[in-house]
Amino acid sequence: MSKTVKALLTACALAAAAGAAIAQEQVVNLYSARHYSTDEALYTGFTKATGIKINRVDADDAGILARLKAEGAASPADVILLVDAARLYRGEMDGLFQPIRSKVLEDAIPTNLRSLPAADGGISWFGLSTRARLIVFNKVKVQKSDVDTYEELADPKNKGKLCIRSGSHPYNLSLFGAVTEHLGEQKAEAWLKGMVANLARAPKGGDTDQIKAVAAGECDIAVTNSYYLARLMRSTKPEDVAVVNKVGVVFPNQQSWGTHMNIAGGAVARHAKNQANAVKFLEYLASPEAQNYFANGNNEWPAVKGLNIDNPALKAMTQGQPFKSETIPISAVGANITKVQQMLDRVGFQ
Repeated sequence: MSKTVKALLTACALAAAAGAAIAQEQVVNLYSARHYSTDEALYTGFTKATGIKINRVDADDAGILARLKAEGAASPADVILLVDAARLYRGEMDGLFQPIRSKVLEDAIPTNLRSLPAADGGISWFGLSTRARLIVFNKVKVQKSDVDTYEELADPKNKGKLCIRSGSHPYNLSLFGAVTEHLGEQKAEAWLKGMVANLARAPKGGDTDQIKAVAAGECDIAVTNSYYLARLMRSTKPEDVAVVNKVGVVFPNQQSWGTHMNIAGGAVARHAKNQANAVKFLEYLASPEAQNYFANGNNEWPAVKGLNIDNPALKAMTQGQPFKSETIPISAVGANITKVQQMLDRVGFQ
């Protein structure tokens, strides 16, 4: 055999080996709207447990949904992580997700925290962590009993006291969608109109800004997601400690339907090329290890029930006691969003 032929055979063998190595490399391509540095531990933990490498693209929820639409069948995405029920519902309605069957996920995630089943029983998305929509108040000027329900945000007794971010922000859209599910459209619209009448200032800023506005005396009551308050509670900065000391917190509607809980969740992309790995990743996110990362890293409550969490802020917020959360299907919240947006326009809620 000539040296040239030997060289060619050697080259072919090396190319084949390289090709086999590439084919054997396990990956999952993730589009994520979770911009929390503590999530890095989740990704590291998954790769360590499974050997599957994560290729991640970060963007906001709207950007991810737009990108999936534009990419179509050519999209490399396998898993989608979004941080709001309404956005997950929108992705489902736009046909961007692939319904899956997973006994691990179906056993772990409560029925009300996931999509309605498709015709074949598949689930389009699962909630993986939860966050409560809370009311904070000035402890000197406001009695807790005057703000212990969402309905009281619109009560005339609270005129000129309310701070809130934009009504059209997804966190508020989901709250308003939940209230619409509880009260019906007519009463919900009257409630929104009452909140507009009670504003201390035009809606602006994020949830942390609302908490700080209460502490600064710009308003007396505000609405926030629980993890924003927890961040301030865990901070050692003197200015954050001062804010926390001035505000009280309410888990609304404990005597009725319970506090509204929004979700961060995940789905398998419609055109996932690594579908099995995508399901493995979502199943990992429902594991006790990952659920504790959500709780201790980003101050979210686990979606999986029965886990003991050791987050000092969440424990302090609830005084170590369980609280009543609403049990309506989170998918119904998403289904109400179009109606809510129309109501916001009619009542002039910016």
